[in-house]
Amino acid sequence: MNITVRPINLDDAGGFHAALDSVARERRYLRLTEAPPLARSLQFIASNLESGNPQFVAADGEAIVGWCDICRSSEQDSEHCGGLGMGVVADHRGMGIGTKLVTATLNAARGHFERVELDVYASNTPAIALYEKVGFALEGRRRQALLRDGVYDDIVMMGLLLS
Repeated sequence: MNITVRPINLDDAGGFHAALDSVARERRYLRLTEAPPLARSLQFIASNLESGNPQFVAADGEAIVGWCDICRSSEQDSEHCGGLGMGVVADHRGMGIGTKLVTATLNAARGHFERVELDVYASNTPAIALYEKVGFALEGRRRQALLRDGVYDDIVMMGLLLS
C-alpha cells in the first residue's frame, strides 16, 4: 500500500465523492448519511481552491481513501476561524492516514487561520484521540445532540488555536 497525502484538485472530485459517500453510509461518523450529488462535491472542491481553504486527500494509487479540509467561517467576526472536516474509508483506518491528513491540512492553515474548530461524536473515540494528539482541546459537549437509528450520541466540540 502506497499512500500519498496531497492537496486536492478538481480531477479528484469523483474519488472524493466516492470516499465521502462510503464514510457517510456507515451512519456513524458524519452528519451526512450519503454524499450530496457529485456536482455539489465538485462545487465544494472548486470553492475551496478558489478561496484558499486547505483541502487534502489521501490516495492509495488512484483511489481516494481519505480527505481533510478546513473551511473558513462565513459568520461575521468569526472569519479568522475555520471548521475542520475529515474522513478515512473503513478499510484504510488505523494506518496513520488520518494523522497525515490532519497534519498536512493544519500546516497549510497556519498563517491563514487563527482558530480551527470541529464537532465529533462522543462515540468516535479514535477521532477524539487523533484530534487531541495534534493539539485540539475539548471545549464543550452537547448532550444527546444526535439521535440516529434510535441511539443518542453526544457531540464533542474541540478547538485549536494556531496563533
